[in-house]
Amino acid sequence: MNKPARQNIGSGAPWEDTIGYSRAVRMGNIVEVAGTTATEGDEHIAVGDIYGQTKFILQKIEKALLQAGASLQEVVRTRIYVTDISQWQEVGRAHGEFFSQIKPVSTMVEVKALIHPDLLVEIEVTAILPS
Repeated sequence: MNKPARQNIGSGAPWEDTIGYSRAVRMGNIVEVAGTTATEGDEHIAVGDIYGQTKFILQKIEKALLQAGASLQEVVRTRIYVTDISQWQEVGRAHGEFFSQIKPVSTMVEVKALIHPDLLVEIEVTAILPS
């Protein structure tokens, strides 16, 4: 039995090698996208706007999926970490703009903090491509 090839997709962030992670990894027909925040280089996007951050993150995830040969259509799970669960509706509204027809399983939990106080939401996804 042949082992599926591994494809690591990087973002070019300088800390990928230091920490030892990839933006996304594809093994066979499975794509995992790492926890993604509203950052572009050292810049934080949509500071104070959880809806804007969520939209930016999902666009960033979509780009990583495309690099792995997948799309939002193959996403089967989203995991959403928020620093203020009372804002769940704004996060859900942005999520729905991307996934209302796809309807992956989804989890949203409140966490104490993310890596920087400007970051209000972090999302990771799993996609499975047809065999």
